[in-house]
Amino acid sequence: MRFPTSPSPHLAPTNSVTRIMLAVLAASIPGIVALFWQFGPGVLVQIPLALVTALTVEAMVLTLRKRKILPVLMDGSAAVTAVLLAVSLPPLVPWWITVFGILFAIVIGKQLYGGLGHNPFNPAMVGYAVLLISFPRQMTAWSPPLALVGSNLSFADCAAIIFQQESAVAFDGLSQATPLDMLKTQLGLQTHLDEIQSAGVFGGMSGKGWQWVNVWFLMGGLWMLRRGIIDWRIPLGFLGSLYLLAMFFFLYEPAVYPSPLFHWFSGATMLGAFFIATDPVSASTTPRGRLVYGALIGVLVYVFRSWGGYPDGVAFAVLLLNFAAPTIDHYTRPRVYGHSR
Repeated sequence: MRFPTSPSPHLAPTNSVTRIMLAVLAASIPGIVALFWQFGPGVLVQIPLALVTALTVEAMVLTLRKRKILPVLMDGSAAVTAVLLAVSLPPLVPWWITVFGILFAIVIGKQLYGGLGHNPFNPAMVGYAVLLISFPRQMTAWSPPLALVGSNLSFADCAAIIFQQESAVAFDGLSQATPLDMLKTQLGLQTHLDEIQSAGVFGGMSGKGWQWVNVWFLMGGLWMLRRGIIDWRIPLGFLGSLYLLAMFFFLYEPAVYPSPLFHWFSGATMLGAFFIATDPVSASTTPRGRLVYGALIGVLVYVFRSWGGYPDGVAFAVLLLNFAAPTIDHYTRPRVYGHSR
């Protein structure tokens, strides 16, 4: 009697690309809610705009490449790129900035190299870096935290500002520099750190509104760690090196350099540590390499924030280490069992 047989593997995998991408999207929800709560409903306009643009552009590119469309769209990678880029943008930036960033992220950052699994750079950060270099004024002007203005624009008001072409005046009137940008500018004018941080936009661990956004992205990141979606080494290396370097300079000259907690809970630190730097395609893949990779990103973020030309630096740090990831993997390969090296 013959029994039917099937080739390995005989156990169904517990993870898939779609499951991982859906988990990343779920983990980002607390941070998105915090952005909405602290900066208004603009982010709820930008995310659907980015999602529709990403899925449309990816479908068009796949059609040109004569590839199947539905399986690629259903893997969730385009949606993750769209959401990560949308939450990185100021909530009231004009619609064409969001569309241009998504277009560049999907076409140049992802599909040009062959699609998911072949892209050497994080697509969302490719789009963000291009936007930051091309439109620095719009990309560094955020809506003031609601704790400062005491009122909120409605969803319809935000949509009108984002989509109306005559909204430039409204955008300028409803936006301001981020705490990181304000800190950098005022330190360049030789203003004492205590005097800078006495301004209304600062409060608690970092800037008003920003600390809560970072706390909730941290919560989402810890949930992904608990579920085994991401590896702990990259966030640990990133946050650890950023903390140690910031502590060193803070102790050296506290009148000029802010505390480590300010850096942890400002800008895109937690979003970068848990959602961006951990991209499984463009990041380092060896255990020791991930620690080195994350640590070097943290060092570059601090260098860019302290002495660079842009206030945050997470996107540029991640992209530069995407360049270095193959080299890091080469020199941190695990020892093969039975070999001395």
